[in-house]
Amino acid sequence: MRLKKNDTVKIIAGKDKGKVGKIVKIDPEKERVVVQGANMVSKTIRRKSQQDKGGIMVVEAPIHVSNVALVSKDKTSRIGYKFENGKKVRYAKKTGEVL
Repeated sequence: MRLKKNDTVKIIAGKDKGKVGKIVKIDPEKERVVVQGANMVSKTIRRKSQQDKGGIMVVEAPIHVSNVALVSKDKTSRIGYKFENGKKVRYAKKTGEVL
């Protein structure tokens, strides 16, 4: 998986198509990412003690990696790898910017 935590991505498919946000969490085994403020779903929470308040919370749900694209200089781009000064670096293929 070429995406990393805190990368800015744009959702390119699904109910939140067009939204832009940062990656909060990555699950490499299931190839899913959680994008901040996108794919919000309602989830019921149980009370764990007398003081806790149960109820319905709105949280971000994971999105498949194929449904997001990296944003670099306000353009969506694929990610590539190249060697600079003997180090392997990620770069945006469309803009050439080193990430």
